[in-house]
Amino acid sequence: MGKRGRPKADEIKERIVTIRMSEAEYHMRKEYSDKRQQTVTETIKTGVGLLYKTCK
Repeated sequence: MGKRGRPKADEIKERIVTIRMSEAEYHMRKEYSDKRQQTVTETIKTGVGLLYKTCK
C-alpha cells in the first residue's frame, strides 16, 4: 500500500505570523478575498509583496 496523506510541498512553510485586527478590518479583507476567490492569508501575502516591491 502506498503512502497516505497530503504530498510534501516543495517549499516548507514553517513560520507562523499572527496579526490582530478589528471586525471591520477583517470583514473588509474577507470581502476583498471572496471577490477574488482567494483566502485572507493569500490576500495579505499579496499586499505585503506589493509593498515590498514598491519600496525597492
